Amino acid sequence: MFVKICGITNEDDALLATALGADALGFVFAPSRRQVKPDIVRDIVKRLPREITTVGVFKDDRPAHVVDVAARVGLHAVQLHGHEPMSEVKWIRERVRFVIQGFAAGDPSLAAAVNSPADVILVDSPDPGSGRVFDWRLAEGAPSGVRLLLAGGLTAHNVAEAIKLVRPWGVDVSSGVEAAAGLKDPRKLRQFIEAARAATADAGEHPIDLTREERHDNGNHAVSENRPYDWQLDD
Repeated sequence: MFVKICGITNEDDALLATALGADALGFVFAPSRRQVKPDIVRDIVKRLPREITTVGVFKDDRPAHVVDVAARVGLHAVQLHGHEPMSEVKWIRERVRFVIQGFAAGDPSLAAAVNSPADVILVDSPDPGSGRVFDWRLAEGAPSGVRLLLAGGLTAHNVAEAIKLVRPWGVDVSSGVEAAAGLKDPRKLRQFIEAARAATADAGEHPIDLTREERHDNGNHAVSENRPYDWQLDD
């Protein structure tokens, strides 16, 4: 189970989430109470272990700006959380190693996500960042054969139920592990990650841990079953 902790705004929370076993950290560049500046994220990223997937979250931003920020900050991946057309997603994916494309639960366009150039499809609450739980059955609108990242109102208390019902590739949480907007709660972070791991084990599944050689071809690009290709390994 891939666990992404989003809405990271400071180095202490980034290091804590990493120490507790998160697979990925999300930094919000879109307008939000959790928005951070690229220069701050760049300094945080430099201090993280290389194996942690760093994700920049954008919403209806100019594709060239998305790519520029990702490169300047040193991010592994970007998350597109607006209404970006497939042509823009494709353009960004040709320039960024790993792309997550977000859809609101119940969005009719979710059914066409199988044609998305993105590596992972995220299904979120219709009101992202609100912490509100949506009807997880709406995630069934995602086509089969895509890697599904589930978000929207998840907490340590409901993540196991969500995993059991939706059986996603990964889970994504922000407000559900906060003490206040943009500030993580250590206890909630630990409980969430432990609950997600336990739910995966109870389902008879095991966290995927593939080497780069075990990547499979997905259209025109190779991707890892667990985490994005790390371009730094080629340095």
